[in-house]
Amino acid sequence: MKNFLTAISLLLCAFVGTEVKADELVVKGTYQGENIYVRNPFAPSGVGFCAYEVTVNGMITTDEINSSAFEIDLSVYGFSIGDEVSVAIKYKDDCTPMVLNTYALQVKTPAKFESIAVKDGVLTFSTSGETGSIPFVIEQYRWNKWVKVGEVRGKGKNKPNTYEAKVRTHSGANKFRVRQTDNKKISVYSKEAVALVTAPVVTFKQTDSAIDFSAETMYEIYDQYGGIVFKGYGATINIGSLAKGKYYLNFDNSQSEFTKK
Repeated sequence: MKNFLTAISLLLCAFVGTEVKADELVVKGTYQGENIYVRNPFAPSGVGFCAYEVTVNGMITTDEINSSAFEIDLSVYGFSIGDEVSVAIKYKDDCTPMVLNTYALQVKTPAKFESIAVKDGVLTFSTSGETGSIPFVIEQYRWNKWVKVGEVRGKGKNKPNTYEAKVRTHSGANKFRVRQTDNKKISVYSKEAVALVTAPVVTFKQTDSAIDFSAETMYEIYDQYGGIVFKGYGATINIGSLAKGKYYLNFDNSQSEFTKK
């Protein structure tokens, strides 16, 4: 019976940051200025209710929990927006309480980008208004499309934050941007940062077994159906295992094609 109720609780509370342990329901996330609401069934014995203890970041709450529904007041802990929060609800055998609004601890809006620049292979950007630690994705414009080239974990603090990441550049004009997507799949983008690199243009030579570049470079190889067969970074690609046919090659800031015979 207990296993069945636990499975139902997991299904109904299938939000990011929620887990059910034996006799304990744990909800994790970041403070967003909202409280937590809990549905609390009667104990199977008929005496009292299911939940018997609630802690917030390890501290026992003073909220009244002896009722069929109760509120966990997070405002009394002095949290700032974006602070990490872990709520643990201990409960009796053969019953399971349910958190009604686990989304209250999920990031609601992406950060605001304040600045972005790239110099000497290092991308720097600053943000404000972060409400939780979610990733920033670094993208570079290569081969007529935006390509993911890195990722930085957000600090999640609602204050000015600064980040930097090493990036690989190609010959000519390099364009970078940063994207962040929140839990509602809403994305925001930084402005573009541009750097002009005067390195020699990379060239390649093909043999029966390899593609050899004149310098290390990012690359992609696609088959004639648009499926990617190789991607990476280096000065040589081993193509000995490729089937005969026509292929498309992206490298440096160039696009080309070759035939495997």
